[in-house]
Amino acid sequence: MPKTLSNQLTALDLYLFAEGTHSHLYDKLGSHFDGGTTRFAVWAPNAESVAVVGAWNEWDGGRDLLRRRADASGIWEGSTTSAREGDSYKYRIRSMNRGYSADKADPFAFWSEVAPTTASRICDLHFDWRDGAWMKRRAASAFDREAMSIYELHLGSWKREGGRLPTYRDIAEPLGRYVQEMAFTHVELMPLSEHPFYGSWGYQTTGYFAATSRYGPPADLMYLVDHLHGLGLGVILDWVPSHFPTDEHGLQYFDGTHLFEHEDPRLGFHPEWNSSIFNYGRNEVRSFLVSSALFWLEKYHFDGLRVDGVASMLYLDYARKPGEWIPNRHGGRENLDAVLFLQTLNDAVARAVPDAVTIAEESTAWPGVSRPTSSGGLGFSMKWNMGWMHDTLAFLEREPVHRKYHLDGLTFSLVYAFDENFVLPMSHDEVVHGKGALLAKMPGDAWQRLANLRLLYALMWAHPGKKLLFMGDEIAQEREWAHEDQLQWDLLRSPGHAGMHRLVTDLNRLLVGVPALHEQDFASAGFEWIEGHDHERTVIAFLRKSRDNSLPVVVVCNMTPVPREGYRLGVPAAGRWYEILNSDADVYGGSDVGNLGGADSEPEPSHGHAQSLTLRLPPLGAIYLRQELA
Repeated sequence: MPKTLSNQLTALDLYLFAEGTHSHLYDKLGSHFDGGTTRFAVWAPNAESVAVVGAWNEWDGGRDLLRRRADASGIWEGSTTSAREGDSYKYRIRSMNRGYSADKADPFAFWSEVAPTTASRICDLHFDWRDGAWMKRRAASAFDREAMSIYELHLGSWKREGGRLPTYRDIAEPLGRYVQEMAFTHVELMPLSEHPFYGSWGYQTTGYFAATSRYGPPADLMYLVDHLHGLGLGVILDWVPSHFPTDEHGLQYFDGTHLFEHEDPRLGFHPEWNSSIFNYGRNEVRSFLVSSALFWLEKYHFDGLRVDGVASMLYLDYARKPGEWIPNRHGGRENLDAVLFLQTLNDAVARAVPDAVTIAEESTAWPGVSRPTSSGGLGFSMKWNMGWMHDTLAFLEREPVHRKYHLDGLTFSLVYAFDENFVLPMSHDEVVHGKGALLAKMPGDAWQRLANLRLLYALMWAHPGKKLLFMGDEIAQEREWAHEDQLQWDLLRSPGHAGMHRLVTDLNRLLVGVPALHEQDFASAGFEWIEGHDHERTVIAFLRKSRDNSLPVVVVCNMTPVPREGYRLGVPAAGRWYEILNSDADVYGGSDVGNLGGADSEPEPSHGHAQSLTLRLPPLGAIYLRQELA
């Protein structure tokens, strides 16, 4: 005789779930082991029957049946004393829809079997956190005024000892030491939620509450985050609420109906990624996704989420031809349900984890992405500046002789630089799918390619906005990133590549140590042009300012391989201006053209200032100048 099992859900839980505002469903749905009894609960409103099948009951669908709640929630629940932590299981769902039946992984599972097997595993998420000092410091900080330099990482291809995938625990010490020595402030981990296809890099998610088991159990990922926090490093997780794969064991057609996704493929199928799109208009789906976001922030202590594919969520016609999409109720292309979801998500994060950040990968001019929901914005903390990235790379990919005709393309980003809270991304997207490495995009001979890349980084670190650099770019990786291999660490034996590594380290140290370079990343008062129209010599110069306007930094960039002798530049104050960075210095692999440590101002007006400097500008180089501290 099958057992009749029980579970625990309150009336408030059910109300919030149905309303689309439940933010902690992971405490109620899924499997929960308390040492003697394992409780199960799953949402499958169109199921005729649901059974838990696992190792303890020999995968027999007739032994541990769940009970449909008497209310209209569509939740099935039950418990057993036979299952233990670590046991594998699935839900055997028989649908009311024409007898469809499938074994499904638990949407709320905290752990999964190692791919290619796909069952969920019962798991207790207890961990002895030791990052209290970090969390206290984080709560007292303000991201908009802090230096932020993010090292984006694919965990499985950073380093592979003996060609093997690393584990969360084994990578913690070498990764933490490396990132700390390079003075990055944050690590951003590409998606670590469970995914069946390793080649998707985690962007085809099936386990929205399960850390991928490829690198070890959940507690080991917690150890990695805890260790990085102990070194003073923030940790951001790439999170993917924009789509999910069609694998049968996953969310697709979960109870024999299109439960999580839209039924109409014009709304529910992503033609670019061959995946399913969440039905953001369904309240229960919003509760599921919001709970997933808070789960990673609260249970794993991540300091923020980079939200993937926001543009694909916002537009109903994204990657679709005319006739392949359905307009909204006003006849427009905006996905109003997705807008509501994103606002609900960011409001929930702001309430529950106010010191965490959310960062949108959004590639269009959608207004107010990083503005409060109270004023109609989407509520993100920050947004990737994809326009800056495209324009800057397009400019630097040109032969220098042609750059003078395209200088306005390089400077255009400052027209809108303060419309949003921007992150400047040089991400994995720029070094995959045949695009080549960043170094390979640069024109000229071997020396000029390295000089161009140093110039790019020096300009990027001086430009308003937080910074993000993908792993391998800091050593001027020569080949395109491959997820099945490690980085080209042997390149560090070459002076040019070792010099690039040192330059990025020094840029990070300056970013953290010089308030003018980070305190007003999101405020127009933190930036002032000195020279933005010198097309003929292809030179730009600007000021970065701190909040108290003391000790501004002068940044000068020569975009050609011709040294500029006797270049006169206006400066805002009299005195000696010290060269605090020169991307052409010999320690970085450059030709060491510069100003012998600094230059004294002269009372000769230039660029609207009463004082000016006579400078020697290095070829394909950037210099930072600042007056000495009092």
